[in-house]
Amino acid sequence: MTIDGRTMPIRGGHRRRSTFAFIALVAMLAASAATARAASPAAPVASRLVSGLASGSGSTVGPDGALYVTEGATGKVLRVDPGTGAVTTFASGLPQWVIGLGGAMDVAFLHGTAYVLVTLVSPDVGGSDADGIYRIDGPSHATLIADIGAFAEANPPKTDFFIPSGLQYAMEVQHGRFLVTDGHHNRVYSVSLDGAVSEYATFDDIVPTGLEVRGGRVYMAEAGPVPHEPQNGRIVRFKGPTAGKTAPKVNVVASGARLMVDVEYGRGHLYGLSQGIFPAGNPPGSPADHDTGSLVVNDHGTLKTVIGGLDQPTSLEFIGTTAYVVTLGGEIWRIEHATG
Repeated sequence: MTIDGRTMPIRGGHRRRSTFAFIALVAMLAASAATARAASPAAPVASRLVSGLASGSGSTVGPDGALYVTEGATGKVLRVDPGTGAVTTFASGLPQWVIGLGGAMDVAFLHGTAYVLVTLVSPDVGGSDADGIYRIDGPSHATLIADIGAFAEANPPKTDFFIPSGLQYAMEVQHGRFLVTDGHHNRVYSVSLDGAVSEYATFDDIVPTGLEVRGGRVYMAEAGPVPHEPQNGRIVRFKGPTAGKTAPKVNVVASGARLMVDVEYGRGHLYGLSQGIFPAGNPPGSPADHDTGSLVVNDHGTLKTVIGGLDQPTSLEFIGTTAYVVTLGGEIWRIEHATG
C-alpha cells in the first residue's frame, strides 16, 4: 500500500489469511462429518412379511428371484414374493410331517428344476414314505430320486442315535450334486442326480445344520450338542467333494452363538442364524425358547448379534442387503439393512 509515495506494510494481513484458513478448515470438517453421517450404515429393521403359514423350515432364492419355502406340515413348497409377501403354492403332494417336525425340510434348484429334501416320514418314526430328495415334476407331482433314509439305516453312524433313518436337515447344490446334512447322525451326504448316496464328511456330536456353498468351499452351521452352549455354536468351512477325496479338512470360521441353524453369505460377509436358548431338560431336537433367536455375523472369528428377538428361526436368505428369515411357526421376517 502506498501513502505519500511511501510503501506501507499491510498490518494483520497474515492474521486474516489464518482466519480464512481456519474458516475453510471448519467448513471442510463439517462437510466431512456430514458425509460420514450420510455414509454410515442404517440400523437393521425387522418387519413381518408373511404370517399364517402352517409351518416353516428351509428356503432358497429361486431362478426368478422369489423366495421358495418348505411347509413340512402340509407337504408343500411355497413361492413368496420378497417385495409384497404374496404367497402362492409352487408344489404340493410331498410327504407331510409325522411327528410335528420334518416332512418337506429344504428346497434347492438345479438346472432350473426344484428338488425337495424330505425327512422324518419313514416307518421308523411311524410314517409310510421315504426320507430323501424328491424332484418336483409338476404342481402336484414329485418323484423320489434318492432314498437317504434307507442309506442311513444300512450305514448307521458311530455317534449315538435313536432314529435309524436320521434327520436330514439342509441341502445345497455343488458341482451338479447335492450336499445334505444329517443333524442326528452327524454327517454330510453327497447325493448324485441318479440317486447314489455316499457319506462325504463324518463328525462327532456337533449337530450339523445349515449349509452355504461358495465355489469349491462349503460352509456349515453347527448347533452343538444339547444344551447347545454358545461356544459350541459354530460356522465351519471345508472343501466340497472332489475325485479321490473322501475326508475333508474342517476349519472353524467363527463361534459364539447358541443353537446355530443356518449360514449364508450376504454382501461379502458371513452371517448365521441362531435359534436361541435351548429349554433346560427338553429332549434333543426340541426348538429353542420363543423370541430368543438372532441374526449373527462373523466378526473376526466371533459371531456377533446383528438383530435379536427372532422367534424360533429355521432358515436364512439374502437378497441384496435384505435378509429373509423363516420361522418354525410359519412366519417370514424381512430384515432391511441387514448387511453392514
